Order: sequence, then structure tokens, then C-alpha cells
Amino acid sequence: MPGTDTYLSLRAFVDELVRCGLRDACTSPGSRSTPLALTFAWAPKVRATSHLDERCASFFGLGLAKATGVPPALVCTSGTAAANYAPAVHEAYEARVPLLVLTADRPPELRELGAGQTINQTGLYGRAAKWFFEVDDFPASPARVRWLRQLACRAFWTAVDGRPGPVHLNFAFREPLVPDGESGVPAEDVVAGRPDGRPWVARTRVPRLLADEQGLELRAAVRGAARAVLVAGRSERDPRLGASLAAFAERAGIPLLADPLSGARRGPAAIAHYDALLRSPEFAASVVPDLVLRVGDLPTSKPLRGWLAGLSAPQIVFDPETAWQDPDGSVETIVPANVRATIDALADSLPKRRREQSWLEQWHNADRVASGAIISTLGPELNEPRVSVELGSVLPDEAVMVVASSMPVRDVETFFPARPASSVRVLSNRGANGIDGTVSTAFGVAAAGHGPTVLLIGDVALAHDVGGLIAAGRLGLKLVIVLIDNDGGGIFNFLPAAGQGEPFVEHIATPHGLDFAHAADLYGLGWERVAEVPQFRDALARALASDQTTIICVRTSREENVDLHRRVWESVRAAT
Repeated sequence: MPGTDTYLSLRAFVDELVRCGLRDACTSPGSRSTPLALTFAWAPKVRATSHLDERCASFFGLGLAKATGVPPALVCTSGTAAANYAPAVHEAYEARVPLLVLTADRPPELRELGAGQTINQTGLYGRAAKWFFEVDDFPASPARVRWLRQLACRAFWTAVDGRPGPVHLNFAFREPLVPDGESGVPAEDVVAGRPDGRPWVARTRVPRLLADEQGLELRAAVRGAARAVLVAGRSERDPRLGASLAAFAERAGIPLLADPLSGARRGPAAIAHYDALLRSPEFAASVVPDLVLRVGDLPTSKPLRGWLAGLSAPQIVFDPETAWQDPDGSVETIVPANVRATIDALADSLPKRRREQSWLEQWHNADRVASGAIISTLGPELNEPRVSVELGSVLPDEAVMVVASSMPVRDVETFFPARPASSVRVLSNRGANGIDGTVSTAFGVAAAGHGPTVLLIGDVALAHDVGGLIAAGRLGLKLVIVLIDNDGGGIFNFLPAAGQGEPFVEHIATPHGLDFAHAADLYGLGWERVAEVPQFRDALARALASDQTTIICVRTSREENVDLHRRVWESVRAAT
């Protein structure tokens, strides 16, 4: 087939993706993907970013999609290049993040015959892809181009509709992989798109609302509960949901136990230190609710999960895709409706006279006591929990914070304070809960341009994705990286295996002895090492004001950190 036909077909395909809303493509180097990469690079309304590493590229795209809700296109060549997308594809599926995964492949006649850079890419990501489709190449006839326009719309809408997730299209390209001759690709389209920039296949998305009868039952349940709680877990798709949850909890006079990843740890009903409080059996037994409302994923907190699992009260989950977020079998009802619209309607239905406040005050009093005990125990030193306290206190409202899985996300949930009104937006890869691609995810979030972006990360996660730092210089992106360096996997020191001596240290804690100042130098980044709270505050202010990516390094001890956490939990228990 003439090479020019390939480009005429792909130009129509990319044009349709843009008409549906696509704005970004993340490409990686390779030969077989040349037609896709160049077509995206030439598309006038696409920001095509180049990435040396497919894993970094895919997590960069994941960060973009988390921040914007719009799927980017991931474009790579054939073979193991496509396999390197797998961690991000699985994270996207579990976290309900839309992605368009476009892999180049050898044509069928070159497969399983020893041709270079060829693996089985058919259904490569298994059930992690919402939809897989094989795209062979044919001449750019009008029928073919119309079909490709339709295919682009179907892929985009499939990624974003229903339960969002990754869609995988595998493009088999035959040579030649460049346009024919010297004239390039003709300016005229074989089949023009629809007028006024409309997509070939439009779709109308109607928010799913509760039926009147269901709404009445829900309002009756909320009004009839004397000791209700609202539990808000990770919910990244709607940045306005957190404010609605906070307003509803205030209007209803019920405690709001909000993971910072929900965006709802704000307002007068928010309880910031539920993780520490619920570690006390005495406190947990004194706050047994008669109704639990749950929004988003289950929070990270293990004490909160255990407390919820042990309750006999009805638990109602709000989830637009009726996802099953219930490993303990505690949920009684799943409400399959638009969450923010439903919560706002519930708030409007409540009496304007605020209900009796003793239940909320019980939680508030305990939260205030816990906060005092925590600050007293942490002292003036700069330690791992104190970093989360400081970030939650001093970051501007417009900031976006990306938190690595493992210990940082747990410290943020335990120690991040509740803010009076607005809240810092907090994102994390908590679908599959891995540390893969954390740096690249944060740079993808920064590329969305929604505000200054701060990454809180541990040393193992940074070493795991150190190649992602190249995005700072190659793509001209700014990120503030707060590095907790305790020379190993600090979270593992909390496990029973920590008592197993040298084999634990070598194979689980995995100390590495790396000095990340050299990484900062290699990638042209700013670098500061701080040891005191005032130093940290000053360094953070300088990094936020700087035009370059900066790493702020806080050195800690794994063993001392475990002891500090246990002293915090005991002090909260004693105080309450």
C-alpha cells in the first residue's frame, strides 16, 4: 500500500480524536510507530510530547488524564515497548482513568516467524483494557476513511463513558512507513469531517439521577439517622465534589471522615485525624454510627477500614458506575447516580435549622485533642509526619499535590490537617497502589497546568522512576519534589517481617545508599537538603517561586520513624 495512504487515513483518525476532545499525545521513539507519531506531531491542535521511555510516557499520560479527565493518546512502537505500558494501563483500569493506548505492530504475515521486535500484542493488557481492537492497514478509500473516523469516536467515547478506563487499538503497519515521494501528504482530506468541528459520531451524556422514589428513601434515611457519618475516599474525577461533600456534611451536622484524595477534607464538619483516633479501641467503641454514607474508593486508612467492617449500621455507597468497593462485605446499598448532583439534592432537602450537634461535637472534641497530642509528640523537629503537616498547612489553595503510594500517602491521610474552606487537590496512583511511574505521573499532572504541582515521594519510589526526571528539561515542566529519604522502603519497618534481621534489611527494606543530589545534577534540577522545620518552609517557598524543578530532600531514619508513629498513636489514645 502506498505510504501516503497510511497518513491520509491516520490524519482523519487523529482529526476525529481532536473533535471528540483529545488534546495530548505522548510518543516514544521507534520505527514501526512512525506513521502514528508523525501524524500526531503534525496535528495542529495536539500537544505531542516526546518521551524516551514508554513506562515514563504512559504514566505521564496517566497524570494528564487524572488532572484533566481527558484521555491522552499513548503512541509506541511494536514489541516490548508496548509491554512497558502495562503498569500504567492496569493503574488506569483500577483507578477509572481514561487512556487511549495506540500501539504499532508488525502485520500478521510477519508474526511468529522470527521478525525482529515482534511479540504477541493481541489483547496484550488483558481485562485491563475496556476494549481492544486490531487495526490493519488498507488503501485510503472513502469507505475506509469514514470507518476510521467512526473508529476514533468509538475509541474515545468508550474510554470516557460508563466506567472510564483504557482502550487499546493495535495498528498493524506495513512498509513504507513514510509518505511517498517528495510532495508529502496531500492537503485535501479523502473524507472531510463534519461541519463546525463536530465529531463524526456525537454522543449525549445524560447525568444519571435518582428516581423520585429512591430519592425519598435516601432523604428519609439521612433525616432519620441521629449518628450518621460521611466517609469520603479517593475521588479524583470531579474537582468540585469535595466542596459539595463538605457543604452537605455541614448542613446535616454529621462528621466528615475525608481522605485528602477525596478533596473533601475541608470545612467545619471535617475530621482530620480519624486514622489516629480509630486506632484506639476505646474511642472506636464510643462512636458507633447508625448510618454510614460512603463516597469514592475506600480510604487508605487501615483503622478506618477495620472500623467500617465491624459496624452493623447500614452503609450506603454512592458510585456512578456501581463499582464494588467493599472487600469486607459491609455495604448494604449502592446508589448508581451522579454523586455530586445527588449529594447537592440531599443537602437542599435537609431542614435549614441545623440538627442537634452533640454527635458532631463529640468527634470534633476528639479531633482537637488528637491534633494537640500529635503536635506535642512530633515536637519541633522535622520528621516524616511533620512534612505532611507542613504541606497541608502552607501549600496554596491552587496547588496540586501528587503523593506516592506506600508511606507518603498514609502519612498524608493521618497528618494532613483539615482546611477551613478550600482544599489543596491531592492525587495519587491508588488504583493498583504501586509505586511505578510516580515521578512521571506528577510531571503529567504539572503539564495540565492547573496550578503549582508538588510531589511528595519516598526514595525507593524516586529511584524506581528516576528516568522520569528528564521531563523537567525536555518538556520544560516545573515540579516541586519533596523527597523523604530514609534509605529504603520505610513502610516495611512497620511490618512483622522487620524482626527477621539481615534478610529483611537486604530483601525487603532494600537500602540503596544513593545520593539523589547527583540525580538532580544529572537532570539539571535545583537541590536543597533541609533538616529543620523553618528550613523546610523556606525551601518550599523558594521552590514554589522558582522557574525550575527542585528537589527538597528530608533525611530520616526508618527505625526512628516507626518509633515516632507508635508514640503518636499512643499519645492520641491516652489523650482521648
